[in-house]
Amino acid sequence: MYILGNILWALAKILHGAIFVYTWIIIISAVLSWVRPDPYNPIVRTLRLLTEPLQWRVRKWLPFVYVSGLDLSPLVIILVLQFADIALVQSLADLAIRLRVAG
Repeated sequence: MYILGNILWALAKILHGAIFVYTWIIIISAVLSWVRPDPYNPIVRTLRLLTEPLQWRVRKWLPFVYVSGLDLSPLVIILVLQFADIALVQSLADLAIRLRVAG
């Protein structure tokens, strides 16, 4: 059980890191959308490639997130990511700790 606990702990840490990085990617993309950067810049294109598919789905599912020219889809995505980080990743880490102690 100790090995399974370590594997779950590592998975929880990796998921936490991925959620942290993606949250910052969403924030940077939202801030860049305020200043109208060059759309041919490779960094801007990469950020759009990473964020736009998910933002498009949020706008499609929740049409009210686009209010009077203000796109709230990054906020919705960040809230969902934070919920996943707190609820799911923490639960996975707690399970890993219990398996490590029991083993």
